[in-house]
Amino acid sequence: MPRYQLFLKPANLFFLLLLLLILLNPVMIINAGERGILMVFGKVQPSILDEGLHFIIPVVQTVQKMTVRIQKQEISAEASSKDLQEVFTDVALNWHIVPEEVNLAFQQIGDEQTIVEAIINPVIEEILKAVMAKYTAEEIITCRENVKSEVDDLLTSLLINYHIQVDNISLVHVHFSQRFTDAVEAKQIAEQDAKKAGFLVLKAIKEAEVKVNLAKGEAEAQLLLQKTLTPEILHKEIIDKWNGNLPLVMDDRLIHGFNLESLFNHPFPQLP
Repeated sequence: MPRYQLFLKPANLFFLLLLLLILLNPVMIINAGERGILMVFGKVQPSILDEGLHFIIPVVQTVQKMTVRIQKQEISAEASSKDLQEVFTDVALNWHIVPEEVNLAFQQIGDEQTIVEAIINPVIEEILKAVMAKYTAEEIITCRENVKSEVDDLLTSLLINYHIQVDNISLVHVHFSQRFTDAVEAKQIAEQDAKKAGFLVLKAIKEAEVKVNLAKGEAEAQLLLQKTLTPEILHKEIIDKWNGNLPLVMDDRLIHGFNLESLFNHPFPQLP
């Protein structure tokens, strides 16, 4: 039997067709989170292949897969503040390619790695330089949310022109030169010392005011006591404190008159 007739047998034809299908691969599977960019002889087509099974014409049509899932890009950038301080910022960006524009992104820029290197990183660096230059170093620290919001708005408006959607951006870490950090720490220590000294001064003033008020109160009490301390009251106090015993020694003060100091030292009533 001629050799060519062997290939015409149904079984052989089936295996030959199967081999051609494997080699030519006319079936394309687009996985979850991906889109397929259809090209005809290398030319990008307007249609985009969604997730699932697709049949293509071998050799004529080719497909480039690209992910449209959220991706994370981390970058460290250097900029200068309004008062010419060096600012070092670690940025974390979550982004994804707009699914409906994935063919344009591939056609104009390239694959995911090219998008990161050619578009995302340079844009982040330029925006950080522009935003940080509007704020002083102190404002960058105290108004961090405003800085983040401005960076987010600018980044979103610029990257959408490259078919890239910003999902979230975080200024993970913002720090300055060691010289500036040391100056800030010295300033904080000086402010704390000043506050402590002011507190001590205020405490001393309060204590002095308390002592003055106490002295005034004692003086007023003595004055009031002197005004209310009549001879009748003194005489009654002496009688109340007398224990009924006469002093053992009689001196001229008891005989010739009433003496206030003697009465307090010798608690007995005045002789008639």
